[in-house]
Amino acid sequence: MATESSDREGMRINKYIAHAGVCSRRDADDLVEQGRVHIDGERVDQHGTRVREGQTVTVDGEEVYPLEFEYLLLNKPKDTISTTDDPKDRRTVLDAIGVPEDNPSGLFPVGRLDRNTTGVLLVSNDGDLAHRLMHPRYEIPKIYYVRLQDDVKPHQLDQLKRGVELSDGAAVADQVAYLDPQRKTDIALELHEGRNRQIRRMMEALGHTIVQLERAKYATLTTGRLQRGEWRRLEPEEVRELYQRVDLQ
Repeated sequence: MATESSDREGMRINKYIAHAGVCSRRDADDLVEQGRVHIDGERVDQHGTRVREGQTVTVDGEEVYPLEFEYLLLNKPKDTISTTDDPKDRRTVLDAIGVPEDNPSGLFPVGRLDRNTTGVLLVSNDGDLAHRLMHPRYEIPKIYYVRLQDDVKPHQLDQLKRGVELSDGAAVADQVAYLDPQRKTDIALELHEGRNRQIRRMMEALGHTIVQLERAKYATLTTGRLQRGEWRRLEPEEVRELYQRVDLQ
């Protein structure tokens, strides 16, 4: 919580831009260096510049202002696109939540899930948190439940842990196991990477076809009792845990 002293001093320009949902603080520094940020019409050229109450900030000529952060957890249904809008007019995750078309809060999905991948998806307008959760440095764990068309052999589980060669380099599962030893078509797989269609490509490299793919856990979040297509707001403690996970204050 901001103190009276910090309120008087104002907010650093990169934090202000991040709180406006424009981008992360690091990217906001780049905007400053590129001369794209102005306060009351004056170009900002110092990263440490502070915005005080009553001042107007523009980025690329458009006024921006801090938003109240929102944190929504969606149990993503199939046939939805993990984006804010779609040129082909397909259903997006914001449609699933019921966000108005003009998206006044600036919400966006944190990371992506394939159109037909279901499960845990965080939707927020907190640019700093989103940037860190998606950054490889923080190695955010993600657990997936995978149902295959055919049985997965024990040696293939070992191969997933050793690494599967893909077109963009070897992909390694942090952990992998059968969900039920009696049903060899169902496995649980943990990754901290987030490459495009990574699990699907890993399984294809082993000659398997995925029937169903669900993200069961993202960082500290699970869907809990949420049914497919349902969503809820995160509790303050859940937000604090995410901040701690990526070393944000």
